Amino acid sequence: MIMRILGEGQYEIADTHLDKLNELDAVLQSVAADGDESAFAIWLRELLDAVRALGTPLPADTLAPSDLILPDEDTSLHEVRALLADEGLIPG
Repeated sequence: MIMRILGEGQYEIADTHLDKLNELDAVLQSVAADGDESAFAIWLRELLDAVRALGTPLPADTLAPSDLILPDEDTSLHEVRALLADEGLIPG
């Protein structure tokens, strides 16, 4: 699976890491639903850090479609709420 972090780049993520990312996404979705802006910022950073740590960065000149697009760390809770589906940022 290829995930893009807006403004940063793409990462190839092995299917074996999706459960961990979904766990982080569930927490992020929960704090977003609660409207907790500071917790949201912390958990968004945790999710993005996990994508960076678990994924393999694709070269900048690679043109591959992204399976998922994640907001950057500076995205506000209000902006992410507009992106969240019932399944969070990472469906599954």
